[in-house]
Amino acid sequence: MKAVWYERTGLAREVLQHGEVPSPTPGRGQVLIRIHASGVNPSDAGMRAGPAPMAYPRIIPNSDGAGVVEAVGPETPARWVGQRVWFYNGQRNGRAFGSAAEYIELDADLVTPLPDAVSFAEGATLGIPCMTAHRSVFVAGPVQGRTVLVTGGAGAVGLYAVQLAKWAGATVIATVSSEAKAARAQAAGADLVVNYRSEDVAARVRDFTARAGVDHVVDVDFGGNLAVTLACVKGNGSVAFYATKGEPAPRVPAGELMRLNLNVHGVYLPVSPHEARRRAQADILQWISTGPRLLPVAGRHALADCAAAHEQVESGTKAGTVVVEPFGS
Repeated sequence: MKAVWYERTGLAREVLQHGEVPSPTPGRGQVLIRIHASGVNPSDAGMRAGPAPMAYPRIIPNSDGAGVVEAVGPETPARWVGQRVWFYNGQRNGRAFGSAAEYIELDADLVTPLPDAVSFAEGATLGIPCMTAHRSVFVAGPVQGRTVLVTGGAGAVGLYAVQLAKWAGATVIATVSSEAKAARAQAAGADLVVNYRSEDVAARVRDFTARAGVDHVVDVDFGGNLAVTLACVKGNGSVAFYATKGEPAPRVPAGELMRLNLNVHGVYLPVSPHEARRRAQADILQWISTGPRLLPVAGRHALADCAAAHEQVESGTKAGTVVVEPFGS
């Protein structure tokens, strides 16, 4: 089969190679998927760029994707054959070979049916971003009737967090950094959108909630947003963060967190509890099956031009998920 791989870290155009590699065979409990779209996450590009050492001698990048199951391994239900599916963690948790290829063999546990109304490219945008959003929204419990603040509400994870929280019955506040991103968050269903570059987020939140604050925060930058978060969240509230790039090692005011009786959850999908990931897959399937959703595809590239896809992700200008299509659109 054709695939893209790297054997050293570095710039995409310098280390990514395109060519033929052996086709995989599904093992016990696995399915073989013909990949129609491979999703590129920032973590995929970051692992390829380094500076961390190579985890394996050869890596086929990209963890998410969508396609059609062509075969199953021993002890795998035959009903999977012919199904359209989306998947996640293709190149994670002990796996060296991800979705930048024509085929992937994967544990059926990581695979979810893809409704006919959802394109393969859209399906490839789910995976890690949507699974992370789900865990971040629901890690502290149900959100029906509650107010949820989503920071970075137009990002790959944030946009899904806004939609899933609304789907679950929450009132949603989203922060963004531009008018264009505000329009995306509003289209996703946010009840209030605040531009954190030009507005006082805490003041807008206090006004909107009659000074009560929010019940739960889904946070794209725990360290960078900590002061604002503490000014927005109510007592006995909760925070779930999935990144902290603004301040990787923040000084945490433990006394204030204690007085708020605040629950703080770090979210890292690859090691999240199995039952939480299974619930996320089931909820996401129901969510995408019950109405049109915003599943934004930021760019589409041929497999041979996977380097351009990684470069688009690294540019920081994408609006959604960049996909690579091994068999064309």
